[in-house]
Amino acid sequence: MPTRRGFLALASGAALAAGRGVAAAEPALGEDGLYHEPWFLQSFLDLREDIEGAAAGGKRLAIMWELRGCPYCRETHLVNFADADITTYIRDNFEVLQLNLIGSRKVTDVDGQELSEKDLAQKYGIRFTPTFQFFPPSSAGIEAKEPMAREVARAPGYLKPQHFLAMFRFVRERAYERGSFRDFLAANG
Repeated sequence: MPTRRGFLALASGAALAAGRGVAAAEPALGEDGLYHEPWFLQSFLDLREDIEGAAAGGKRLAIMWELRGCPYCRETHLVNFADADITTYIRDNFEVLQLNLIGSRKVTDVDGQELSEKDLAQKYGIRFTPTFQFFPPSSAGIEAKEPMAREVARAPGYLKPQHFLAMFRFVRERAYERGSFRDFLAANG
């Protein structure tokens, strides 16, 4: 039977979460051991199509690389994605494709090469989780570039919420064309 103390703790926790603009519910933990956001891109795993599909919707493609048991991947989901302001900005401006660093699903790269998630991660030099890769607003000419030169920005490792949101703004505003992420942070707080 619920107690008054239990009810008050639940009510104050919900009020605190609502007051800070964060979601109270955790994302779903899948059978693959990764947390899954319901708004992540459901894809046929063809990166050229995903870049063009995002562009058609006025958005950019970002890939989130994760690994089962990664504590900072969990933190990204439970802290960063739980912030309504961050999630709203990302959902409005990006399509986020979730890939597994050691996964076996087949992904077609922008150059037409079909690889497992694990082999694609190796091709792009992804070594840490979470890592976010950000791609240009169009796939035109991208296949002629070396793999790591295809992305416009990369966030290897966990970023605290303020810097996490700033990284997405850095890409959306194309600030990478004018300087580094560090410069962007210095100029924009």
